[in-house]
Amino acid sequence: MSDSENRKALWYVVHTYSGYENKVATNLERIVENRKLQDVITDIKIPTEKVVETKNDTQREVERKIFPGYVLVKMIMNDDTRYIVRNVRGVTGFVGSATDPVPLTEQEVEALSVDITRTEEETLRVGDYVQINDEGFTAPGGGMWTGVVKSIDQDSKTVKVGVDMYGSETLLEVAIDKVEAY
Repeated sequence: MSDSENRKALWYVVHTYSGYENKVATNLERIVENRKLQDVITDIKIPTEKVVETKNDTQREVERKIFPGYVLVKMIMNDDTRYIVRNVRGVTGFVGSATDPVPLTEQEVEALSVDITRTEEETLRVGDYVQINDEGFTAPGGGMWTGVVKSIDQDSKTVKVGVDMYGSETLLEVAIDKVEAY
């Protein structure tokens, strides 16, 4: 066995085409199983979080990808494993250089593996782009206004959104459950 095969498995970030995260993870798991590579590619994860969404006065818990377009792979990095992962359909590469992918630090791994539940209000931040889904705020032509969150009031459950209205920014105060990240 060479030195590279004796190394410890580390977490690497694999970049995928947007929307291909699940396909990449499934295909990679199948390859690992078929080629019996469980000792060198030990785990595959898509970082997700559970979020409580409120729409039309109904709350439901949904799972969202924390980093769309990325899959985490715990593996012993060598030429063979890099080639296998890199050539899964939908993978565009590793984070780091093509020849020297950079593993995540222990602190980054700990931060990513925390399973938390947050409300929709907590996922919105000042500066986020949002679409207003409130019939009382329809744009000309019947469309929806889009803008930037300027402030969030957790007590009254409202946000102030700056929208470009006829060439100047106007602040609209809207219920939190009537805006959606854009």
